[in-house]
Formats: sequence, C-alpha cells, structure tokens
Amino acid sequence: MTRAAVLGAGSWGTAFAKVLAEAGTEVTIWARRPEVADALANDHRNPFYLPGVQLPAVAATDDHERAIDGAEIIVLAVPSQSLRGNLEKWNDAIGNAVSDHDASLLSLAKGIETGTLLRMSQVIGAVTGADERRIAVLSGPNLAKEIAAGQPAATVIACTDAARAVALQQASATGYFRPYTNTDVIGCEIGGACKNVIALACGIAAGMGLGDNSIASLITRGLAEIIRLGVALGAEPVTLAGLAGVGDLVATCTSPLSRNRSFGHVLGAGGSMDAAQEATHGQVAEGVKSCTSIRALAVAHDVEMPLTNAVHQVCHEGISVSAAVGTLLGRRIKPE
Repeated sequence: MTRAAVLGAGSWGTAFAKVLAEAGTEVTIWARRPEVADALANDHRNPFYLPGVQLPAVAATDDHERAIDGAEIIVLAVPSQSLRGNLEKWNDAIGNAVSDHDASLLSLAKGIETGTLLRMSQVIGAVTGADERRIAVLSGPNLAKEIAAGQPAATVIACTDAARAVALQQASATGYFRPYTNTDVIGCEIGGACKNVIALACGIAAGMGLGDNSIASLITRGLAEIIRLGVALGAEPVTLAGLAGVGDLVATCTSPLSRNRSFGHVLGAGGSMDAAQEATHGQVAEGVKSCTSIRALAVAHDVEMPLTNAVHQVCHEGISVSAAVGTLLGRRIKPE
C-alpha cells in the first residue's frame, strides 16, 4: 500500500487526506496544532476546519518527522506564503524520504511567493534541492467542503515526469474524485494562483450589487489576463482552457464556499480588510497577498493585467472599490 504524508490540516489538506485514504492510500496528517492532530487521530474529525465531516481512519500527529517517515508521497498543504518557512523546518525529513523512498512532493498550495516571485514548485525545488521530476502540483475546481462531502469533482495533477503524475493519479482516484494528468506544471500553477485574484474581483463586484453580466465579464477578461501571463512564462494555452484554468476559475469566482470570493464580497459591500478577514473566519484568502506578487510578475514580463492591478490597489493601496471600477471602465476600448 502506498503511504502518504499530508503536511497541513486545514480544510483542503484534510479533504485531500480523506480522498487519499478512500482511494486506498495509507495516510498520516501533520497538524501544526496538537489539538487538531488529536481530533483527527482519535475522533476522525476536524472540527476546526471541516466540522461535521466524518473521516476515514487516518493517522495524525503534530510531529512532522513522524508524519514523513516512510512516506512515498509528501503532500504540501500549507498556504503559499508560509510554504518556504515550513519547508525549511521539514527539509531534513523530506530529504530522507526522497532519497530512501523516491518520494514525490505534491503541492496543493496556490500562489506566487512574495519577493522572489517564484511559483510553488520552484520554491519547493529551491528549498529541498529536489529534482523537478519529483515535484508535482494539483489544481482544479476543488472546493474542500464539497469534496469532503463526496460530491463529484475533477482535478489536474501536473508533473514533468509523466509516469510520476500517473502514480499520483492512481493514489488519489476515487468514485467521486477524478484526477487527470498533465506535464504543464507552469500552466497549472499560474491558473491556480491567478484565479484567486480574479475571484476577489468577482466578490467585490457581487458585494457592490452588480449582476451576472458583470461577473461573467470579469471571469472572461480575467481568463484573458491569466492566459497572457501563463503564455509569457511558458505555459500551454490549452492547459488554461481546462480544469486547472477555466474550471478552477469558475468555481472560485462563483461559489460562496470560495474564501477569496467571500473576502471580496465584504470589500465590495463597503467592509474593511479586517472585516473581510473576520468574515472568512481567519482562514487565508490567498489572492490578497498573491495579487501583489502576480502584478510584479506581470510587470517583469511586460504583461498587461488590469484586473489584477485593480485588486492590488483595493487591497494594498487604499483605493476605493468604486474608484477601481471607474478606472477599469475608463480604459480605452479596443479589439478583444
């Protein structure tokens, strides 16, 4: 039986651990807080992030070395901006797993690192020294609560080593969770990071009382931004037309379960950044920080991303939502 360590016990880490276990993979979850690990190990529940969801029998611990020991799959399920710091703490144990068990490193994190402007797979490679063929990413329309409830969903597992992607696919395929494989890591990561920013924009629009035409326009023009950036970085456009692009974008921009959309909704309704954070129950809305690094990445590659820029201005420069919308509507008209 394949053994997996899931490092991170938030809603998505917990939900994906459930998927792995129900696919027949032996799972140990690492939780930062001992009380979360205790609830997972003893009650097979995570009342802190997925209340009401009964989990299959999984092991859990707050000791990362114990979680990683013997793992053939190491799932990195922490927020993007904390990934590097955590990897530095886990690095020795990860190195042992990679060398002893040919372990795969699978990232669930979606973002661009502040300062370095690195994608998550690049951060993993930089800290661990692992060859890119060992590093995979997972991205798609994967709202944790729905997947934890066993509702049908699909995703993409991307790795430059196609055989490794297939092995990860087999370790996580269930009757309700359908993973596809891809070798376009860049496309999957850019789609996963940028959709959070566009979801903030859609939430802001909804909070302002704008309707479906406005939301559809934002999603479509947001996709154009994502494709422009992805192609500039070497992604395949077809990837961004698939589950890791359009699929993830639609789910995140339209669902009330999306933290980024919910965060934006509070801002659009006139709430403060603090109020928006409180409304998402302290959970991370990745797009709030990633909008800055994505904007900087776009500037570095001479890519125009007006929606991303507007979200950054609202979240970090004190621009009002009405002023940001006015700026977008005042842009010159041009061919699509």
